[in-house]
Amino acid sequence: MGELQPLILDLKRHALEDGPGIRTTVFFKGCNLHCPWCHNPDAIDPRPELAFYPKDCIDCGDCVEACPLSALRLETSLCIDREVCNRCGDCARVCPSEALRLRGRHYDVEELLEILLRDRTFYAVSGGGITLSGGEPTLFPDYCAAVLKRLKELELHTALQTNGMFVWPDFREKLLPLVDLVILDVKIADSETHREYTGRDNGPIWANLEALLKEKPEAVLPRIPLIPGFTASRENLETLSQRFQELGVRKCALLPYNPTWFQKAAALGKNPDAHLSSDFMAPEDLAACRNIFSWVELIEV
Repeated sequence: MGELQPLILDLKRHALEDGPGIRTTVFFKGCNLHCPWCHNPDAIDPRPELAFYPKDCIDCGDCVEACPLSALRLETSLCIDREVCNRCGDCARVCPSEALRLRGRHYDVEELLEILLRDRTFYAVSGGGITLSGGEPTLFPDYCAAVLKRLKELELHTALQTNGMFVWPDFREKLLPLVDLVILDVKIADSETHREYTGRDNGPIWANLEALLKEKPEAVLPRIPLIPGFTASRENLETLSQRFQELGVRKCALLPYNPTWFQKAAALGKNPDAHLSSDFMAPEDLAACRNIFSWVELIEV
């Protein structure tokens, strides 16, 4: 049985994050971790998802008539029975204001490349390129390899963002030769706490980071998402810092908490964990986190 065809959640052109220069970032849908603070909650499920943006709704009722399962009803506002909804997207296709949007679609490799190559001039003048992100792009190694191979033939800079939960032999063979930068998220040092929050043990992540540092150290950028109450405690960061030193990490990145993802979760009918803050991280808290990593070169991504 072959690899599943990936869905792509978004194509972010003219991005100034996710690697050097001006970039296009490809967000794949589907992840093998389930972090409660995920900045892209609509990228966790590999299937299409129906997003609803009430402020754009004009109460026309077209979606109600289009739904084959009667999963929508118009009361004081539009209501969606997500237990009944089969994510067919018929409602979104008839929505005149795009208040309903089906999140996730498949692109053939050639179709995706045509979009990515529209900005070659910007990549060239800025030292930028293309970043594969998600979700978790390593869930689709053959598709990613096909895209990356063409980009490398054109001598474009390639980056890949990963949670580190991949199969090393496959990654080493199919993807590592085709990427110039691997941004690998390391979240929690303690294995049991990592399992509690993400659903998976972090042993493979540490093993893969160590293997990457031995195989292609110049291309590896460990990154820590700073989540108040979860990853940004002094104890966790000091342990991560010590482990990075032991592994010979040369550079790393700290990703400040960004609560704007609450809006994405709401559009999907999901409620964020009650312990997650809806505020940006205070400058003094970020400075304290950075101070723990004063021994290493901190890269902005």
